[in-house]
Amino acid sequence: MSPSGNGRRRLVADRRSNQAPKKPAKKKRATSSGGSGGGRGSGGGRRRQTRRKAPQRGGILGFVARIIRFVFRLIWSVMWRGAVVVTLLVAMGVAYYYSTLPEVDELLDARARGSVTMLDRHGEIFAWRGEQFGGAIDPTNTSIHLVNAVVATEDRRFWWHLGVSPRGIASAMRINMREGRGPLQGHGGSTLTQQTAKLMCLGREFDQDIWDSEAAYEADCRRTTLWRKVQEMVFSFAMELRYTKSEILSIYLNRAYLGAGARGFEAASQRYFGISSTEVNPQQAAMLAGLLVAPTRYAPTNNLTRSQERANLVLGLMEQQGYLSAEAADRARANPATLSDAARQDTGGYFADWIMQSGPDFLTNETTEDVIIRTTFDPEIQAAAEAAVANVFANQVREGSTAEAAIVVMSADGAVRAMVGGRDLAGGGLFNRATQAFRQTGSAFKPFVYATALDLGFRFDDLVLDAELTINVPGSGPYRPENYDGQFRGEVTLTDALRHSLNTPAVRLSEEVGRDLVRTVASQFGIESDLAAGPALALGASESTLIEMTGAYAGILNGGSAVRPYGLTELRLMGEDAPMFEQSTGIRERVISEFSAQQLTYMMSQVTAAGTGTRAALDGRPTAGKTGTTNSARDAWFVGFTADYVAGVWMGYDDNRPLSGVTGGGLPAEIWRQAMEEIHADLPPRPLPMIDPIAEARPPEQPQVLNAEGLVRDGTGQLVGPVTPRGTRIPIGNAQGQGNIGNAINDVLNQIFGPRNN
Repeated sequence: MSPSGNGRRRLVADRRSNQAPKKPAKKKRATSSGGSGGGRGSGGGRRRQTRRKAPQRGGILGFVARIIRFVFRLIWSVMWRGAVVVTLLVAMGVAYYYSTLPEVDELLDARARGSVTMLDRHGEIFAWRGEQFGGAIDPTNTSIHLVNAVVATEDRRFWWHLGVSPRGIASAMRINMREGRGPLQGHGGSTLTQQTAKLMCLGREFDQDIWDSEAAYEADCRRTTLWRKVQEMVFSFAMELRYTKSEILSIYLNRAYLGAGARGFEAASQRYFGISSTEVNPQQAAMLAGLLVAPTRYAPTNNLTRSQERANLVLGLMEQQGYLSAEAADRARANPATLSDAARQDTGGYFADWIMQSGPDFLTNETTEDVIIRTTFDPEIQAAAEAAVANVFANQVREGSTAEAAIVVMSADGAVRAMVGGRDLAGGGLFNRATQAFRQTGSAFKPFVYATALDLGFRFDDLVLDAELTINVPGSGPYRPENYDGQFRGEVTLTDALRHSLNTPAVRLSEEVGRDLVRTVASQFGIESDLAAGPALALGASESTLIEMTGAYAGILNGGSAVRPYGLTELRLMGEDAPMFEQSTGIRERVISEFSAQQLTYMMSQVTAAGTGTRAALDGRPTAGKTGTTNSARDAWFVGFTADYVAGVWMGYDDNRPLSGVTGGGLPAEIWRQAMEEIHADLPPRPLPMIDPIAEARPPEQPQVLNAEGLVRDGTGQLVGPVTPRGTRIPIGNAQGQGNIGNAINDVLNQIFGPRNN
């Protein structure tokens, strides 16, 4: 049909046909020129043009296509709107963090606690505690090798990126998933800026009200979650806007933890190499940078070989990135970094821990300052003590034994020179059996019984009865002490009683002079532990520590004055010349007279000359000491001295099991001898401060003995009391701490002889 004159088609339905419809011919585009052919409007007007819609695919495929187009349009709409929102949020976050960031100088030393550096008696460093901070550094005043090593190892694009490396993050996530971890577990792909943000804990300071400890605070700062990662990125953008690249690297160089208590590269350089970070060479710089991945594992003080192998990998990265020539890298590998003498010295850990515990907390464990402590520690004496313990256990103790040992060496004034707190000779953070273990002392306590008697006027050659003895202890029944060998020897001198460590004479003498007085003398000599109240006091039923016992024996050596063991001689703040604290001696008040101490020293010298401690004797050098073995051999002691040093040794099990075949005169005396031989190797022999037994022997016309009851009578049989250094006679049955058996006997004798005059 032809169109009507007005251009419209007739409203007649098309004839149906089984043939496919013909493709309509293209029409010429209508122009805006005048004419009326085919136009709707009046001549000369613009024709209204209509856009022909694209044909739509019908059926199911067309429906699916339309759904897909809708979804993509929806996703795109959400994405670009979401991107705008995220951008705004990031900008707000960056602005917030930017406003909170302080000046760089305030971020270089962020330690909550200070450090303690310990010097030995010669002024050399032997131990560090706390977090060391050697001083602030930046890329311009430190070794260029150190800067290059850090950048090559941690972030080779550091100088160019804007704080975040999407490529690095994607690569790290891919590696983590390939290794079977979560995408955020393991490698982080963090830039140096992001690592610095983590070191700053995103600007949060340590708050005791939030975290239980600094360790918990740091663990929370290192925690990696998706949200924390997002915050880290935003914080990094803010840092890049706020600081220069050099300033960001300065913060990192000063805050990074590098093992062994070193915080920052300056402290680590001093800790491991004994030099400033400005002086480190390529191999040393590579070793320090290699610590960043795992400071404790790769610390050269833990495993030098492993640290050197890690340094070689860093040298390879420096070579690949052009920071080192091939020749320089080869020279560095051929001469690996090694530790300084001070860092190599893995000793004195127990001593250092004791200093930290015995010093004032606000300047040791809880210090917020950097403190330098000069001590009494002697590395050579420490080495001798450690060697003796190691040698005895290696050659004289059965393989697999879990028995422990401890040793303390000090001067007569209480200055502690060496300390071994267990078979783990490095010590440091371990249980210190020299200062923390309270053990029964056994016969090592007996010298304080004899010291009490001697100071009351008894003599080294007085006789005492070694015979069966029964004491009725209220509430406990009869107490019957026995000697180690089960034998009794009758009348013996006080010297022989101590030499052979006889039990009944010691108990008899303690009861006669009074237990309370024995406890007083022992406590005044430095035994601060609770002392037993019963007659077993004389046989060492009380507990004490090795350092207490060794210090008490030092009081005997120095002539009867008590000492307080000490190890700190000077304490000052780093950078200041004037010390805050000084100590030159541990000698305190006098406990017994000098003559009494000299008699006791002679009696103890017979223990090592011909008594229970002969294994401790030193060739050509006078020694004195006392053995101690507790019930069932749960503890074995030997404490003794020369004219120069006092040393105490303890052996036993931590769980209080009995030792097998060990007494104080056995392995403890052997450890003591080996240590003291080495300690005195370059010292000339000196006589002990003791009496001459021949010159001091009692004249024959003035005999004084202890009768069967243990009481003193003169040559005429008259009952007398011992004479004090002041010349006042004290009756045997005195009310000052008199034992039960002494009181009973005294009552009987008073009835026979009548009351005695004081």
